[in-house]
Amino acid sequence: MLQNFTKKIGTVNSLKDFIGKPNNTKKDKTKKMRIKKALCLFKSYKGALETGKVTSVKDGVAKVNGLFGVCSGEMVLLGICKIKGMVLSLEHNSVSVVIFGNDTQLKQGDFVYRSFLIMNIPLSLQLFGRVIDALGNTIDGGKKIVSSISRKVDTKAIGIIPRQSVREPMQTGINAIDAITPVGCGQRELIIGDRQTGKTTIAIDTILNQKQNGHLYCIYVAVGQKKSTIAQIVTFFKKVQAMNNVIIVSATSSEPATLQFLAPYSGCAIGE
Repeated sequence: MLQNFTKKIGTVNSLKDFIGKPNNTKKDKTKKMRIKKALCLFKSYKGALETGKVTSVKDGVAKVNGLFGVCSGEMVLLGICKIKGMVLSLEHNSVSVVIFGNDTQLKQGDFVYRSFLIMNIPLSLQLFGRVIDALGNTIDGGKKIVSSISRKVDTKAIGIIPRQSVREPMQTGINAIDAITPVGCGQRELIIGDRQTGKTTIAIDTILNQKQNGHLYCIYVAVGQKKSTIAQIVTFFKKVQAMNNVIIVSATSSEPATLQFLAPYSGCAIGE
């Protein structure tokens, strides 16, 4: 078809003859006016730069093309189900999105939408005594918490110089620890040991001691534990009336690895 067309028009000079010279007739002027009017009324799709398409999904991470204006750490919505995700790496032609949900519901070609919000978690005093997930949603079957205040999950830690010095002790309630390795308020302390050696017991005893003899609020982040274990801890806290002093952030072993990754960040954001 193209060969026939080139044979018909021939050289460049014959192309001009084929198209013909523009006529300044009334009919041509009307056509020009219509074209100008159509161009003035043309509007591009506002969300063209704010949407992308999933190219691949693997191990809870989606590769997305598009999203040219997206920021690192921004929350996005994936697919028809609007599954939440967070942008982690910005590459030349694509972005990597961590999926906070069931990635089996996504397929290649699904649309991804920007939310224009950096990943954050809601903050409220009503969180005390509740069990929440890594995204700040209540999962204990109680009343939903609505908060107008939020904090970014991934924030830069305050430097050493602006911080207050460690000058006030934090009593764990265990005499051996308080006498030999005292812990101060604002100090980071790692509890390390093998399985079933009492690491969680030390943390729970410290929380109970704050209820009885201390003045600190506590945030318990459970990562990779069984749901039954977390349920037992919640029941125990309620039994000893210490639940109103605690926020429990739960990311159980049955939840996606991406939520388990986010849970410590959420706990630190609430604490800060």
